[in-house]
Amino acid sequence: MTGEDSVTAVPDVREQLRGLAGRGVRWPVGRWPEAVLRPAAVLVLFGVLDHLPAEHASRAVPGDLDVLLVGRSPALAHHPGQVAFPGGRVDDDDPSPEAAAVREAVEETGLDPTGVEVLGSLATVPVPVSRHLVTPVLAWWHEPSAVGVVDRGESAHVFRTPVADLVDPAQRRTVVVEVAGGRRRTPAFLAGDHVVWGFTAMVLDTVLDALGWAEPWDRTREIPVPR
Repeated sequence: MTGEDSVTAVPDVREQLRGLAGRGVRWPVGRWPEAVLRPAAVLVLFGVLDHLPAEHASRAVPGDLDVLLVGRSPALAHHPGQVAFPGGRVDDDDPSPEAAAVREAVEETGLDPTGVEVLGSLATVPVPVSRHLVTPVLAWWHEPSAVGVVDRGESAHVFRTPVADLVDPAQRRTVVVEVAGGRRRTPAFLAGDHVVWGFTAMVLDTVLDALGWAEPWDRTREIPVPR
């Protein structure tokens, strides 16, 4: 499978994602008392590109594979302005984290949930800064629908970005965050006019590496925290 391929290998991509959900990943984060964190879920939704072609030719990723992302509103209390997966808190009436991730994605982007196939979930990830325990939900967009900003108070942008371009070593960076007691480093991706960093970049970095899609990149190329 090469970067020039269309997603004629859709079953292969889908099964790779399903297999990853089955075997799981090890997150590069420390432990946190789960009792003090609120459950949340995000939808990591892969599909076939819309009108935006990939520029990077990857040996492992089809050229027309993409992932759905949102730019959070700068007015939000937590992670303002950051690029994220659609998602949010798991409500009491949500039957599962998977259902919550799809519900939140519908509310944030307007996607048609009937076109989404949930493939499985990964282990929860603690995000202490917002006091959430997040379940990443892997899904396949078998019938893509129109998406866009639904609520400006929640999101400033909704966009799909080529996965092949995300693995391009030229588009990889490291963000250095000054925290109490030292500096914290997080992977980052340049995605057009957007910088993906923090929790979302950590999930993408770990997932792409676990799938064998990642390419070696220079982790010494540091950029400041995006504003």
